[in-house]
Amino acid sequence: MRNSKVKPFVMVLATVVMLLSGCNQKTIYNRYVHTPLDGWEKNDTLFFDIRPIGKGGQYLEELGLRLDRRFPFTSLQLTVEQVLLPMGHVRYDTLTCNLFTKGGQPMGDGISYYQYTFPISRVMLNKGDSLHICVRHNMKREMLIGIADIGIKLTKE
Repeated sequence: MRNSKVKPFVMVLATVVMLLSGCNQKTIYNRYVHTPLDGWEKNDTLFFDIRPIGKGGQYLEELGLRLDRRFPFTSLQLTVEQVLLPMGHVRYDTLTCNLFTKGGQPMGDGISYYQYTFPISRVMLNKGDSLHICVRHNMKREMLIGIADIGIKLTKE
């Protein structure tokens, strides 16, 4: 008698878990890399490797950025280098990230750390394609303080 009540409960629970876990199938990749606490040097490149994707189509690439008030500028310029594998095509994007208003107010979300998201590009990928992405800053100052994390997000459109 007890076993007959447990089976429907387990089935309902399994269905709910499957529905909830399937809600955000569009995000293929979302990872942040920490920058050094003492500052991010101009030649310190951050690497992101997106494994071969399971479904071809149009994808949106976004860059995430977390920083604090120690960051000394109102904007940040980044170079994003992408290698599409297995074809070996290389693409360079330069992002100018506006971070603070002229009055010094952060344009991102947060209190002590500010979170920003910037679009990189839309890219057409085939099933089995992967990406190797490198991010570095392109500022005149060699060492940048106040940047905590840089992230890459890939979403199926």
